[in-house]
Amino acid sequence: MFLGLRGKTALIGAASKGLGYAIARELAMEGATIVICARTKEPLKAARDKLATDTGAKVYAIPADLTKYEDVKRVTATSLEKLGRIDVLVNNNGGPPAGAFETHDSAVWQEAFDQILRSAVEMSRAVLPGMKERHWGRIINVTSMAAKQPVDNLILSNSLRAAVHGFARSLANEVAEFGITVNNILPGYTRTERVESLAAATAKRDNIDTAAVLSRFEKDVPMKRLGEPEEFAALAAFLASERASYITAQSIAVDGGWIRALM
Repeated sequence: MFLGLRGKTALIGAASKGLGYAIARELAMEGATIVICARTKEPLKAARDKLATDTGAKVYAIPADLTKYEDVKRVTATSLEKLGRIDVLVNNNGGPPAGAFETHDSAVWQEAFDQILRSAVEMSRAVLPGMKERHWGRIINVTSMAAKQPVDNLILSNSLRAAVHGFARSLANEVAEFGITVNNILPGYTRTERVESLAAATAKRDNIDTAAVLSRFEKDVPMKRLGEPEEFAALAAFLASERASYITAQSIAVDGGWIRALM
């Protein structure tokens, strides 16, 4: 399928590893010029070098902590300087810590808010003027299956991922007439460091082995396995493409059937 991404530009958050890296790779393979950002310089540089070598695409890397407003301003301004425009924005960031309500004080809640909701709001704010001017744009938010079906011991993610969905659903209506789509992709249990860390936290809470928790995750999924990052990234690339021009305001799970809801 021709996706029409050659010559497009994309900015992907938290893309030195995991789902962000997989999305960056998929977009680069489709011919997009990309900017990736992440907090830690060395893994980010290694990811940039590998992406450029493997795909032949132009790849730029900007170290940034997207929980900080100053870094959001810097990464978007630098991306616009390097790329000339941003056609596709992938709002992706690491997940907040696991734990029950009583384990998180107000400072932890504030950090989670900045990490998940504020970063998506401010990144979108920075790219929307150009997208409106060109009457073309894609905003894709990487959230979580917890936004549709809350997961035990993940009160921060359950709360703030759902808030991103409310933001995206409202924004989608406001910008649709400008040819801009806004969608959410919900990863399920996928083979990433994030899922491994959640498994370790659950194992510690329940006093069992981490491997047993991962096996439990697999049993909870109708497909009886964890997802692979590239399976998730394939949907991101489609939603970023010309072919998805009439798909907006949607929240689509890539979870092997884990979510039991009808809608």
